[in-house]
Amino acid sequence: MIKILVVEDDYELRKLFVTVLAKNQFETIEAENGEIALEILDEIAVSLIITDVMMPKMDGYELASLVREMDEKIPILMITAKGEIDDKQAGFASGIDDYMVKPIDVNEMILRVEALLRRAEIIKERKVVIGQTSFLYDAWSVKTSAEEMTLPQKEFYLLYKLVSYPNKIFTRQHLMDDIWGIEVETDTRTIDVHINRLRDRFKDNPDFEILTVRGLGYKAVKK
Repeated sequence: MIKILVVEDDYELRKLFVTVLAKNQFETIEAENGEIALEILDEIAVSLIITDVMMPKMDGYELASLVREMDEKIPILMITAKGEIDDKQAGFASGIDDYMVKPIDVNEMILRVEALLRRAEIIKERKVVIGQTSFLYDAWSVKTSAEEMTLPQKEFYLLYKLVSYPNKIFTRQHLMDDIWGIEVETDTRTIDVHINRLRDRFKDNPDFEILTVRGLGYKAVKK
């Protein structure tokens, strides 16, 4: 069973998270602060960490930073009342993978946990397969039964992001921040240019296509 470490100093909230996770077939381990969490991680291998920010002895930012020094790939979901953009930037800078602002919908939490676990497995394999098409992360290439095509770096990363989460809608800003970086002042229309290039390259691919979701962004879908 997948083990999830829940780090939260609020007892009632921690128990709520643990109960909901258990109902969805996840094994949970509890910690009331970052120091205890690190002690647990020294002894037990976990698949994902859910952490608060404001906790005694060690806050979530410091915990995330220390975890990243130990393990670059373990998914970290931060759940906190601190919802300003500066707080989110601090969270992602510390190494987290996703961020939710309290009060949260626990059903959404489960969806995010499942998505992070899928992503972690994809990162581990460094390959996505849709039908007869393979997307090879380390080579920046797309392989089909007929050919293997190497793409420019940013173009490949954009495609890989979309095909890693079939049917998930990504906004232009989300894609820009994730691939070009939050600090880069590039116009989001750059995304449109790259999407058009990808569509042209793979217009005859039988396994997937990239769709525009009007007013929202883009998604990859299986044919």
